[in-house]
Amino acid sequence: MGKGGKGAGLKMLDMYRKIPEDFQKQTAIGASLSVCAGMFMLVLFIVELWAFMATTTETSVILDTNSDTQLRINFNITLMDLSCDYASVDVYDVLGTNTQNLTKNVEKWQLDENGVKRIFQGRNKEQKEISHDTHHPEIEELHANGVHANALDEAGFEEYLKSHKFTFVNFYAPWCIWCQRLEPTWEAFAEDIESSEGTVEELQVEIVKVDCVANRNLCAQQRVMAFPTLRLFKDGEVFAPDYKQDRTVEALRDFAKSKLELEEKMKDWHPKRRARIEAANVDHPGCMISGHLLVNRVPGNFHLEARSKSHNLNAAMTNLSHIVNHLSFGQPLNQIQKRKMKKFPEYTSTAPLDGNVYVNKDYHQAHHHFSKVVSTHYEVDGMLSRKNKIMGYQMITQNQIMHYKEDDVPEAKFSYDLSPMAVVVTSKGRRWYDFLTSLCAIIGGTFTVVGLLDTFLHKFLKDKGL
Repeated sequence: MGKGGKGAGLKMLDMYRKIPEDFQKQTAIGASLSVCAGMFMLVLFIVELWAFMATTTETSVILDTNSDTQLRINFNITLMDLSCDYASVDVYDVLGTNTQNLTKNVEKWQLDENGVKRIFQGRNKEQKEISHDTHHPEIEELHANGVHANALDEAGFEEYLKSHKFTFVNFYAPWCIWCQRLEPTWEAFAEDIESSEGTVEELQVEIVKVDCVANRNLCAQQRVMAFPTLRLFKDGEVFAPDYKQDRTVEALRDFAKSKLELEEKMKDWHPKRRARIEAANVDHPGCMISGHLLVNRVPGNFHLEARSKSHNLNAAMTNLSHIVNHLSFGQPLNQIQKRKMKKFPEYTSTAPLDGNVYVNKDYHQAHHHFSKVVSTHYEVDGMLSRKNKIMGYQMITQNQIMHYKEDDVPEAKFSYDLSPMAVVVTSKGRRWYDFLTSLCAIIGGTFTVVGLLDTFLHKFLKDKGL
């Protein structure tokens, strides 16, 4: 009895009381309304699910509160007509920073004529220091017994090269300090080659020089980009690559000897092997520079310039035509952040210069790029009510061609200026509990309304005797 009383008391709390099946009546109108109610709930469920999955983007502008002292610049730039040996990355800013030939976190790749990476030129690699002979007498004393390094001009250059099997040429400019230091060494080298004639150390190579100031067109045809340029010719054709090692009589002689010995060995090689070695030695002046820079968060610029520790650059032949493969600011996003950033499709393009080609059609000019950099804070919905924040940067860019004086070496400059304002981009979506509440409202509301409609129709038709 006690248990029955407790069970009866518990049943009193039942809010979902059942009607015996004997008292239930099925009607065609009820069936029709049930089908309509199911379809109506299905449509509302799909619409509600679509609204739950969708997000809205809101933006606002605030003062930039970023407290970082440095800014990261990520770049990958192809110089189409400048050798990696002369490519330099320099950084300047309004605080007085002046860093030349920056190599930290920078790598260089030598390219072939198709722009494909061919030889890795090194990472964090400084330009090589070149040794010079300092014990030779003045050039006047060396000329006392005659001039040994003959001077060629434009009129007789090609004929002279074709009439000699090997010719080692020094393309120089009288104003070049490095050419002036090389001049007595080059004369002593020519005298050394002459003195070895008829001995076991004899080398069948002619030592000559060309004044590129007096023979400007000839040096332009030979694409002399820096002074001095030491180039070996074989039967009137360039025997690549150019000589870029120590400028001593011993080193110059060793280079000439090794090239002549290589030519002798190649006579017995298979034509395909010979062609492969000759193709590998082609010195195409293309370079891809990539890496990142850490600069002060103040207006400044970094630029790509032709510079060498042991050469004077030929301003007339310095071509800074380039392709911007990539240029962006800030830390690169990881895979999780990239996936979250897909919620902001209109903000995914943060590198407007990527893929652009900038060709200089004339000498003494280069493209300069100006970027306004804006900090952008992305707020993405996370689990529950927590928001994930992603820091990024947007760029507004302008480009123009700058002209240089004839004696100035052009540079490809990338200037940047940080905006004092920041953009906050917020992604807003519906919470899961809001979605469940809406589903319950749809189901309960539909059942209630359809139930009232069914009751009304049943009573109305019953009163009409239908």
